[in-house]
Amino acid sequence: MIRTIAVDKNDKLIKDLEISTLVKGGYQWYWIDFYEPENEEVEFLRSPLSFHPLAIEDCIHHLQRPKLDYYEDYAFFVIQALNQKTIAREEVDFFLSKNYVVTFHHKPSTEIDEVWNRFSQSINVDQWDPSHVFYHVLDNMVDNYFPLVNQIDDTLNEIDENSKGRSMEVLLKDLFDARHDLLSLRHTISPMRDLLYRILNSKRLTSIEGKIAYFSDIYDHLLKLTEMIEASRELTTDIRDSYISINSNETNHVMKVLTVITTIFMPLTFIVGVYGMNFQYMPELGWKYGYFGALVLMLLIAIGMTVWFMKKGWFK
Repeated sequence: MIRTIAVDKNDKLIKDLEISTLVKGGYQWYWIDFYEPENEEVEFLRSPLSFHPLAIEDCIHHLQRPKLDYYEDYAFFVIQALNQKTIAREEVDFFLSKNYVVTFHHKPSTEIDEVWNRFSQSINVDQWDPSHVFYHVLDNMVDNYFPLVNQIDDTLNEIDENSKGRSMEVLLKDLFDARHDLLSLRHTISPMRDLLYRILNSKRLTSIEGKIAYFSDIYDHLLKLTEMIEASRELTTDIRDSYISINSNETNHVMKVLTVITTIFMPLTFIVGVYGMNFQYMPELGWKYGYFGALVLMLLIAIGMTVWFMKKGWFK
């Protein structure tokens, strides 16, 4: 679908104009939003909008890396939003000029819808321009990164405290899931940070002149998000190492106990083995109290070795 809105010479909003009418001029600037477009609607990018074939190709083959391309009288941006439920990346493309802004996205965008509603209901139309729209949409997208990062941070704190007493296998599964989500966020936020850095240092983006401070604020947010992600990734590493260390210590303790038990039974097994050979000339076999004597001997050996291991601290 396609929706349009334009500002005429008298600072009045006009909605739902034909694209061909907008291209002919007569307006201060206009905004065209392609949302979930059909194939025949994509053709409007070629004619009458006459965008570069490479930019159109990037729109069609979505999930490109965030980037900025310069063309003759406009700039092309690839921006990535994040789905609040699945943390999946959702691409939004911008064609930005002094006279227009064109947005293109294959999936619904709450950020664009919010800015569209604010602009269409604004009483101060003269304060808006294409770069203003671009800034607000981009700012909303970056602000929506924070709940996802904070949610993962809360999950990691819960894993670290383990207040619910869950098993180590469940905790490690949740930990690696959180680490995977952090990696997905990093693959989105880091390129977006680089894109904002490029925007701030570009000499060719004349359409955003006078708004560098606003885009610098978005860049600061992305830097903060990057630091939060790196801190969370370090926390996942520390938690993982701690659980592995605990598991290793528990395993070593079990092995130590089993070793002690085996050591205690070794002399007992030796005694039983010797008197189980049944040679004819074994003096002890004819002794009336030989059986009970062997049992008492084995009991004393077992008790003695147990006491000795306890003094050595092997049962602590």
